[in-house]
Amino acid sequence: MSNNIEKLISQKAFNNEHHKGLVSLIFVGNWVTSRHQQFFKKFDITMQQYNILRILRGQHPKAATINLLKERMLDKMSDVSRLVERLRKADLVERKNCELDRRAVDVKITPKGLQLLKTIDEEIAELDSCMKSLSEKEIIQLNKLLDKMLDNY
Repeated sequence: MSNNIEKLISQKAFNNEHHKGLVSLIFVGNWVTSRHQQFFKKFDITMQQYNILRILRGQHPKAATINLLKERMLDKMSDVSRLVERLRKADLVERKNCELDRRAVDVKITPKGLQLLKTIDEEIAELDSCMKSLSEKEIIQLNKLLDKMLDNY
C-alpha cells in the first residue's frame, strides 16, 4: 500500500484539497531537504554551501560578487558572507576585494572546490532517487505545476 499524507502525519481529513496540497508540498519539501542534508554531510558541506559552489562553477573562471550569489541562491534566507567565509577556510573558494568597487567582494571557486563538485557529481544520482516513483511525463507535469505556483512569487 502506498503512503499518503493523511497516513504519514495521522491526519483524519483536510479542510479542502488546497490545504491538503499545501501540507503535502511542505512535507515533501522537508523530506527532500532532509535527504539533501544527509547526502552533503559526507562531503562536509551544507546544501547552501553546495549551492554557492555550483553558482561559482557556473561563473568560472570569472568571479562572482556576494550580491550575485545572494540573488541566485535557492535559500533566500542564507547568510552568504558567512557561508563564503566557511568555504574559504576549507580552501574551496577564494575571496578578495573587487578592484572596480572597493565595497564589493569577488569570490572564485578554487581547484579544490571544482574537484569536490566533480566528486559530488559522481554520486548526485543518489539524490534524484526520491523522484524515481514518477514517470518522465509526471515529472514534466510536476515542473509545470510548480512553475505555475511560482507565478505568485
